[in-house]
Amino acid sequence: MSLFDHKISELHEFLHKKEVKVSELVDESYRRIQETDDKVQAFLALNEEEARQQAKDLDEKIGTEESQQVLFGMPIGIKDNIVTKGLRTTCASKILENFDPIYDATVMGKLHSANTITIGKLNMDEFAMGSSTENSAFQITHNPWNLNTVPGGSSGGSAAAVAAGEVPFSLGSDTGGSIRQPAAFCGVVGMKPTYGRVSRFGLVAFASSLDQIGPITRTVEDNAYLLQAISGVDPHDSTSANVEVPNYVQALTGDIKGLKIAVPKEYLGEGVSEEARQSVLSALKVLEGLGATWEEVSLPHSKYGVATYYLLASSEASSNLARFDGVRYGYRTPNAKNLEELYKKTRSEGFGEEVKRRIMLGTFALSAGYYDAYYKKAQQARTLIKKDFDDILEKYDVIIGPTTPTPAFKIGEIVDDPLTMYANDILTIPVNLAGVPGISVPCGFVNGLPLGLQIIGKHFDESTVYRVAHAFEQATDFHKQKPQL
Repeated sequence: MSLFDHKISELHEFLHKKEVKVSELVDESYRRIQETDDKVQAFLALNEEEARQQAKDLDEKIGTEESQQVLFGMPIGIKDNIVTKGLRTTCASKILENFDPIYDATVMGKLHSANTITIGKLNMDEFAMGSSTENSAFQITHNPWNLNTVPGGSSGGSAAAVAAGEVPFSLGSDTGGSIRQPAAFCGVVGMKPTYGRVSRFGLVAFASSLDQIGPITRTVEDNAYLLQAISGVDPHDSTSANVEVPNYVQALTGDIKGLKIAVPKEYLGEGVSEEARQSVLSALKVLEGLGATWEEVSLPHSKYGVATYYLLASSEASSNLARFDGVRYGYRTPNAKNLEELYKKTRSEGFGEEVKRRIMLGTFALSAGYYDAYYKKAQQARTLIKKDFDDILEKYDVIIGPTTPTPAFKIGEIVDDPLTMYANDILTIPVNLAGVPGISVPCGFVNGLPLGLQIIGKHFDESTVYRVAHAFEQATDFHKQKPQL
């Protein structure tokens, strides 16, 4: 049995009883990476020398007040679009292949305060654009449950590393489902917090009005501990919200008697596989058995979610990615004769196909002749989608549905079909457009591949989302199953 089969709170107890050392946890992580990562390919860069030194220093502090923090000495993997001082941050793109940041993202500062240990940087779709981690400039990550299938995206490396037992938890980012969808495909727990709950300072921007950093873990309890550590207002990020951070772990009472659940008919309709539908209906039976009630509702505008999202996210990406021009940092083409050529060649050689596709789409949507027809229209649709969620969440405590329409698909199967690939996020995208929190927890298997249950809550009410997720997790044992690598 691996040390990482234990919850964080149990590992914390082992450290305090001196049954295990921080250096042993770090050893376990690197041993597991050595055993499995040639197959999974979750990590892009390892932080081994520094991590081992830090573990040695923390071993000296066991028993002190500093070591009372639950995350003390815990190894963590970080998605490669979160900047880490002195540790290469590439966004899985050629354009940043040699970028060593000179500062830390806010979430990294919070993790350092909690004394976690960064094991390395995790693979992703380039600039977080994709649903399968096949768009990385460096390697394709494989799903630990079946190495021929994708781990989801864009946080595929973050989910695969946790599922493979390489780290007990990781950080990902979620713009349209990029934490929840890979969590569902890899059979782990992934939370997208309310927009503004976690600082985006130091997260390389894809779509600034949608991006959120969040935790990927083995259990709901671990997830609550990690979100607790990284949440809060930040003077460096004007979009972070000055809302008190509750104690999420205290919310895990297991009691959901009288809880009202809304189930949108659109989330169980056309395009959702029968297996995903049945797994949600079975999950609802479990929650009914725990004292909750559910009713079918409608989110009528969610059908516009995918179109709205790809117009808005691509428009923001077109603006955000303009800074990668070969002048200040990152890749610069060696064969430019003048400034215009420098821009053109740097960007065409540095960016991958999917990133170029989205920059082009976004630039088109923002251009003078088409702005009203596309960008403005998408913003209006977004308002309607958000209103749907607000109306339902006034009457119900949470909304529940599948995280993804199907289990993980095969590597290479739809990579050349952008529309099918985009439709993969059909159930997760509306949550980002509305800015509300959503979690994916394991709720079943099809042919040995995991399925995820998505639980969506009110703005800044992650506590209720965690309470429902935890109650479901305790009543089932999907989270106890592990891939046999």
